[in-house]
Amino acid sequence: MALELTIADVEAGYGAVRALHGVSLSVMGGETVALLGTNGNGKSTLMKCVMGMVRPSKGSVVLTVDDQKHDLTLLSTEEIVNLGVAMVPEGRRLFPKLTVEENLLLGGFRPQARGAIEKNRAFMFETFPILAERRRQLAGSLSGGQQQMLAIGRALMSAPRLLLVDEPSVGLAPILVSHTITKIKELK
Repeated sequence: MALELTIADVEAGYGAVRALHGVSLSVMGGETVALLGTNGNGKSTLMKCVMGMVRPSKGSVVLTVDDQKHDLTLLSTEEIVNLGVAMVPEGRRLFPKLTVEENLLLGGFRPQARGAIEKNRAFMFETFPILAERRRQLAGSLSGGQQQMLAIGRALMSAPRLLLVDEPSVGLAPILVSHTITKIKELK
């Protein structure tokens, strides 16, 4: 199950505003890579380029899965998700009027993950026990830390091969930031 993400000389932005100027990096399967920088330096834009939500004006984004190369700049977000890429967006983007369990189930829509929904849900509840306790609670009524756990759990329900986590610490107390980062390490 070889995996490699190669980003080469990517330039992208929004209208006349350039957020990325010649960004290059490579991520191999099993690696954890952190993008660090202040707000406005293009971290979220780069992740959106990988997900097909922002199209680079220059450069390439290639995902190699089992020796097959996929040019992500030519694919829709749905096609990229179906290759096994998942993203936990900044701000979590949960469905606040749906329960914890319903939010998790929405994460398992990827065809390759549907057969493992029960197994993946059990794993999420084992990984984040508070979510099991609150499975019938509306997502919008959870604390910030619990919402972050749910957002990560929802992404993992798709059984991704590559997980992108945008701003995992925003709005969390320092102890919850540490817990979230530790969980991400464990899940690797």
